[in-house]
Amino acid sequence: MRLREFWQLVDEVFGRVHGRALTSDLVLTALDGQTAAEALEDGAEPRTVWHALCDAMEISETRRFGASHRQAPPRR
Repeated sequence: MRLREFWQLVDEVFGRVHGRALTSDLVLTALDGQTAAEALEDGAEPRTVWHALCDAMEISETRRFGASHRQAPPRR
């Protein structure tokens, strides 16, 4: 998953405004207490950050792909 795809999914699944707020404000235990934005800035893989964000928000596996994606990026 590329960074561009990460932000497209954030906008699609959470909505642009709410998604941007989540990525900058929600502290994620799975990312060692970082927000999604902090983890991305520190070089974390967008795919890892995406799954951590979706897990924290309890987004189902089918919903986290977005309408335009056939399947979610696999976890690593």
